[in-house]
Amino acid sequence: MTAELEFKPGKEVHGKKAKKQQKRSGSKISVPTSSNPLECELVEGKSKLREEFSTLSELSAVDTAVVAVEVLEELTEEEVADRHRLELKIERAFYEAGCALRELRERRLYRSTHKTFEEYCRARFNYSRDTAYLKIAAAVVCDNIQKFLPTNGRQIPMPTNERQLRDLAKANFEPEIQAAAWLQGVEEAGGKVPSGRIVKGIVEKLKQKPLFLATDFCQVGDVFILTRLEGAERKYNGCWAIASVLNDFTVEVDVHDTTLNVKPENLNKIDSPELHRQLPQILKRIKRLQSSGMLDRCAYTVLESLGRQTYLTPVESGLLQWLEKYYGVGDKEN
Repeated sequence: MTAELEFKPGKEVHGKKAKKQQKRSGSKISVPTSSNPLECELVEGKSKLREEFSTLSELSAVDTAVVAVEVLEELTEEEVADRHRLELKIERAFYEAGCALRELRERRLYRSTHKTFEEYCRARFNYSRDTAYLKIAAAVVCDNIQKFLPTNGRQIPMPTNERQLRDLAKANFEPEIQAAAWLQGVEEAGGKVPSGRIVKGIVEKLKQKPLFLATDFCQVGDVFILTRLEGAERKYNGCWAIASVLNDFTVEVDVHDTTLNVKPENLNKIDSPELHRQLPQILKRIKRLQSSGMLDRCAYTVLESLGRQTYLTPVESGLLQWLEKYYGVGDKEN
């Protein structure tokens, strides 16, 4: 058992006089009421813990205050440029390493010390054969992306590490397909550099269904029926469309009320020479009506229906002529 006594510096006090002074003083000490040495140690331990806790609390308060007043320093324009330059070096370090390894291998600059390129890589860089060749392959893929990536006036982020290109390099796709796969990965990543997991998923899909070059599939002016569209474009499934622009792996097609960018697998080609002549003329007439001003909702319904009909019945042809007369655009063939 212990008891706490208050005291003032000076002579010792005992008994009732000590109790009176205890009420007047704010200082307290814990003293054991027995002579057990174990109990004395416990009292001293508690006192030390109180002191340490108080010290830690004060230090914590000081640290918090320092963080609260910390202010980030703005960079100058020159420093911003230097930072960007250095970041690019770090991001492209894997590319530089792959290019250097490729040159070492092609020029056999290892031959003075090692019999094979693989032995040299293991001894000099501690690279396994697969690691060295993967770095080289990633650099080649990066070159292909830069060469064949369609920028269309927008900045597209480039790879920053070999892990992002590992599965693309192993797949052994054509350079154009490698670039298209990377672009698709950027789109799936929301315009940012895609992770290796995203690129791997795209590679697996491409292995199941390879990309087709648009120029090998069709020409500008060809007519198609749209199919297997997804998302917001699903409503155009079954509509006829006319190819207007050929990209590397996609085709821009005009439908009755807009332009869509689709893949070759979304297009079922119409081979009829008669429809190749008629449908572009019908599309022009529909576009003229739409550009004439605010149409009645019934007119929009009719034009949408005509956008799904490859052959116009006499009634449908008559409705189109009536709308042209009503809105004053005339029945023009060209």
